[in-house]
Amino acid sequence: MIHTQLAAAYSGPPAWTFGRVFSSWQLEPVVLAIALLGTVGYLFGVSRLRRAGTAWPVGRTAAFLLGMALWVFTTCAGLGVYEKVLFTDRAVQSVLLLMVVPLLLAMGAPVTVLVEAAPEGRRERLRAAVRGRAAQVLMFPLVSTVLLIVPPWLLYFSPWYRLSLTSTGFNILFHVAFVLLGLAYFWPRLQIDPVARHYHPLLGVAITVAEVIFDAALGFVLVFGSTLLVPHYWAELGRPWGMSPRTDQSWGGAVLWGLGDIAGVPFLVALIVRVIREERARTIEVDLQLDQETAAAKTGTARTAEPAALEPEEGMRPWWLDDPNLAHRYGPSSGPS
Repeated sequence: MIHTQLAAAYSGPPAWTFGRVFSSWQLEPVVLAIALLGTVGYLFGVSRLRRAGTAWPVGRTAAFLLGMALWVFTTCAGLGVYEKVLFTDRAVQSVLLLMVVPLLLAMGAPVTVLVEAAPEGRRERLRAAVRGRAAQVLMFPLVSTVLLIVPPWLLYFSPWYRLSLTSTGFNILFHVAFVLLGLAYFWPRLQIDPVARHYHPLLGVAITVAEVIFDAALGFVLVFGSTLLVPHYWAELGRPWGMSPRTDQSWGGAVLWGLGDIAGVPFLVALIVRVIREERARTIEVDLQLDQETAAAKTGTARTAEPAALEPEEGMRPWWLDDPNLAHRYGPSSGPS
């Protein structure tokens, strides 16, 4: 009887299946507009760079387009359809929007495209903005790390989570803000785009370890905590199928824990590759400098040795100069007798 009443009160999507993740769609106009404008602007910038004779890697374009496509899929496909019905669904969205989508977009070097494809006068202003005080503060390692670590905690342990379930505006804010905050982290850490200040990539590895720890802590709290988040919302939703809200929250915490760590692997690999490339470049630079110094030292030694070549070597000194009976007659101080 109770199950029948819940089914009658429920007005959400049908029971979740893996197939409906790909077959169910909804309209998210803000993300669609951003993705469309961003894609068109990026492709226009790349074409302008190529017309100017600048080679642009195909991999960067592919990464950016994939990031935009994943952003739309995460908010408009089945993950978006079930985002207000399943806690686990929202957890998957959080990881994708904060860590995967921004990483792909940052790998596309959109700031470079924006700066280099801009008119000459505007280009200098954009470069100055990237090197400006605000950019330096935003890209400071501690600041950018906070921008990646804090949002999931803020989402689940503030009114934001409840509002994202009940308010369209706050839900759109979640869809956009998580991507922007992730970009604010990956942009200075990858350093593919111009940055206000360069940091050694090993610093990014250390920050990634810290991020893994905080993800694990959040997942641990959600999995083993005794408090159900927004219990009144789940009671009013009356979802008649699937896991109980408490079990759903535990699975969501496990997703944040495990999927968050897995999502950080590509970034960690990218950092390690960058470390190897920078060390190789530094080794080549040091070798070249040593070769130049060695060549300069040889040239200086040869020039210094030229006057000495006029003096007779030790084994070629005439014997009479060292004879005590004749030296006074042929030495440097000898004069006419």
